Amino acid sequence: MKISKEDVLNTAELARLEFDDETLSKFTRQLGDILIHIDELAELDTKNVEPTSHVLELSTPFRKDEVNQLITAEDALSNAPSKENDFFTVPKVIEDQS
Repeated sequence: MKISKEDVLNTAELARLEFDDETLSKFTRQLGDILIHIDELAELDTKNVEPTSHVLELSTPFRKDEVNQLITAEDALSNAPSKENDFFTVPKVIEDQS
């Protein structure tokens, strides 16, 4: 499949991207190469290949979720640089909207 500079410009506009003529030429070439590779892959015979969702078989080992050691609120707050009653206090990061 051949891709034109107009195709790249249209795609760039949809993605709200802007670039100069040199970059446009570079991207047109690169996208053309990618499409050639995709066409080559489309020609492969995959009749006897079982579909997969990942290239490698992935496993997620689970462990039992157990409570090992509890920490009290007093212990948690003991290292706090700033606290008020039973709460950590932190610098304000959001301005008032009123």
